[in-house]
Order: sequence, then structure tokens, then C-alpha cells
Amino acid sequence: MSQPIHEPQTTEPLYRELTPLQRQQRLKELSIVFLKLGTIAFGGPAAHIAMMDDEVVKRRRWLSREKLLDLLGITNLIPGPNSTELAIHIGYERAGIGGLLIAGTCFILPAMLLVWALAVVYVHYQAVPQAEWLLYGVKPVIMAIVLQALWKLGKSAAKDAATMGAGIVVVILFFTGLNEIALLFLAGLGVMLIKTWRRGGIQSALLLPLPQVLAQASHATAAPPNWITVFLSFLKIGSVLYGSGYVLLAFLQKEFVERSHWLTSQQLLDAVAIGQLTPGPVFTTATFIGYLLAGNAGAIAGTIGIFLPAFGFVAIVNPWVPKLRQSVWISGFLDGVNAASWGLMAVVTWDLGWAALVDGLTVILAILSAVAVFRFKVNSAWLVLGGAFIGLIAQG
Repeated sequence: MSQPIHEPQTTEPLYRELTPLQRQQRLKELSIVFLKLGTIAFGGPAAHIAMMDDEVVKRRRWLSREKLLDLLGITNLIPGPNSTELAIHIGYERAGIGGLLIAGTCFILPAMLLVWALAVVYVHYQAVPQAEWLLYGVKPVIMAIVLQALWKLGKSAAKDAATMGAGIVVVILFFTGLNEIALLFLAGLGVMLIKTWRRGGIQSALLLPLPQVLAQASHATAAPPNWITVFLSFLKIGSVLYGSGYVLLAFLQKEFVERSHWLTSQQLLDAVAIGQLTPGPVFTTATFIGYLLAGNAGAIAGTIGIFLPAFGFVAIVNPWVPKLRQSVWISGFLDGVNAASWGLMAVVTWDLGWAALVDGLTVILAILSAVAVFRFKVNSAWLVLGGAFIGLIAQG
């Protein structure tokens, strides 16, 4: 992987150059694509990113793969759900603020509605609906989709010896227990210093992470919750949370079980299980908890609260991405972060494999899915539906 494979660049006009009718059509395309992705995107952020790569880079050529990697690198440096922020970035690139709102909302909406419905069932029956057959068949398929994205993104992320080395070091250090954000910054700093030293110049200051100014804000009280307190609690979490769904679990435990005593530990685990079971961002766990705490208004307030900061962060950061690339220092830093992101995605893929490949049938399903995506370029949506059908038959 000595040189990246450059994807054909889009030759389409900028959004501001379009007629009103063309702008409407572009927004419609965004809504269709991200509603579909939000409906079929099982498997967590790595799988979501893989599906966006397949849909946006490979099939529609809205972005180059290098641009997608830059956007992914930026999302790793700001708080919030990475795959949702990547969807928001793509929407902004495609159609400005309107596209930002459309892409992000459409990616979140299917999962939100499904989690909301499951929350109603949960409150009525006090149990999580069983759907093991769905994950049994879908997880092996997701493995193949993620492997394809890992391979393609690796060709773009590993530009040279420095970035290849950074990716490998990140994978090794991850297993020592080092924090994910620390790994991203160490890789970024390392590659930045190497490349700047080679070029012999300093042209810009370092890109620093956004300060976690809300980390200690708005402590919840033990008073009965309402939709306003639910909104504020999730707004705080969405403003400061880095990392995966497992990190989200720690924040929710602290906020709703230990501090406010609004939930029991079992209710929290059930909420996270629903978030993992459904497609789309796991942060829709907020919809479930919001409904438990304050009914329908709470479901809406929790969802808006946890996702709202992501829209704001992307709107602030995205216009700076091209300028950041022009800096020798920050360009090197982004190259390192991209390589680290690829390394972290490789680790997640390994973990997904252990969870997905549980018997002979799932191994066979994963192999056949890999052949389908690598050799025959089958659309990921059809593979997910096929995996769900096979799981239904096998577990029925």
C-alpha cells in the first residue's frame, strides 16, 4: 500500500451554483440515500462508515475517498457520534446547511422511530423484545462490508511509510488500553512532525480538540424528570462524549443511575441493548431513555439533545477542512489521524469478527458475503436484507 488509489473527482457544480429546482433535487437525493442507510445500517460506526463509503464514494462519486477520510479524521477530533457526524459532513459538502440538516436527520430518523416504538413495547411488557435471529444473520454480512471498506480506506490512508507505521502502532497500542483519543492525537502529532521535518518548514499551529467546556455543566437533580431536564442531560452528554457506544454506557450510568437515580442499572442495560439491536446510530439509546423518563415528549427531547451538538460542531468545523489541508503541519496531522482512524477501525473489525462468527453457518455466510462485495460488487443493502432472511430461517 505505497500509494493511495485516487477516486475520480466529482465534476458536478457547487450547490450555490444550482437552480432552485436542481437544489431541490439534490436535497431529495440526500434524503433518499440517508433514509436508506439509516434503515439498514446495522453493526455500529465501522459498518455505517463502510456503507457510506460504498454509497457515496463508490456508487455515486459525490466525494473522493481521500475527502471522506479527511472528514472522518475531523469527526474523530470532535465530540459526538462519529458515523452520524460523517453523514452530516457529507450532507454539508453536498448541499450546504440544508444538506447538513437533511442528511443528519434522515440518518437518525429510522432508528429513532424504531427505538421509540420498542420503548413503548418495553414500558408495556417490561422486557426487551427478542430478535436474536436478526443479529445472527446480519452480523456476518456486516463483517464482509466492513472488511471491504477497511481494504479501500487503507489504500487511501496508508500514503507512505509514516502513515503506514502510524496505523500499525495504533493497532498495537490499542491493546495496551491506551485511550482512543490519545491514540488519534499521538498518531497525528507523530506523522505531522515527521512530514514537517522532511519539508523543513512550519506554516501553521496545531489543530486542537474542542474544549470540553460543558463537562461539568447542568448536574441533574433527584427531582422527577421532565422533558426539559431530559433534554439538558442529553445535551450535556452529546457535547462532551468521545468514543464508542461503550463510552456512552459509562456516561449514561453516571448521569441517570448514579447521580439522578432516574433509572436502574437493568433499565440502562436494556436501553443500550435496544440501541445495539436497531440500525443506525447507537446514540438513539437517548430516545429509549427519554421515553422511559418523560413519555413521548421525553423521547423527542432526548433525541434532539444528544444529537444537536453534532450538527453544531460539523457546521463550525467543516468549512475549515480545505484550509487545514493547505497547511504543512495540519495536513500531516490529518494524515496521521486518518491512519489512526483506519487502525482503530481494524481493531473494531477484529472485535466484530469474534461477535459475528459464532458457528459454521455464520462463517460460511461471511465468506459468501465477502465474495459478493469484493468480486460481484453487490449493494450492501441487499446483503443486509439477505442476512436477515437467512437468520430468520436459521433461528425460526
